[in-house]
Amino acid sequence: MKKLLIPIGVLIAVIVIIAIMIVPRYNSLVNLDEEVNQKESQIETQLQRRGDLIPNLVSTVQGYASHEEEIFTDIADARSRLAGASGDVEELAEANNEMTSALSRLLAISENYPDLQASEQFTGLRDELAGAENRIAVARQDYNTAVQDYNRNTRTFPGNIIAGIFNFDEKPYFEADESAQDVPEVEFNTNQDDTDGGE
Repeated sequence: MKKLLIPIGVLIAVIVIIAIMIVPRYNSLVNLDEEVNQKESQIETQLQRRGDLIPNLVSTVQGYASHEEEIFTDIADARSRLAGASGDVEELAEANNEMTSALSRLLAISENYPDLQASEQFTGLRDELAGAENRIAVARQDYNTAVQDYNRNTRTFPGNIIAGIFNFDEKPYFEADESAQDVPEVEFNTNQDDTDGGE
């Protein structure tokens, strides 16, 4: 009987030591995972806030520039795509880049309409949109910082072993497409009539 107690005691000691090593690291990964999820939901909230501004902005611009149909279609398509993003961060980032690009083009064409530029409603919406873009940028940065902490813990020893055992997969960053951040160059020739065909 005493011979059995020694191996059982050793086994229990090994289990306790392993638990002492694994449990805190596992709990840390769970906390980091939850932090990433919370930051991702902040991005989604800010994208929704910006999305709520878009119909009013488009409606205001349409009142002054109704013939700019292509940009209005692009914004509607981008907004639908953003609303339909499946919760996958990479798909959400791609849809956001498309929306940012379309909004940049909308703001660029507004330069051709002085009455629109002078509209208090337009300038108010433009300012709200700029604030929304800033909040999205902050939320994206916070998310990426949380992802960096999480990924670092899942890739370094001994976290990588525990992450592998419990399926804590690496998470993607929310990346902005550099081209989506650039306002397209739009040239307006104010010396010519719209009726001369631009020749």
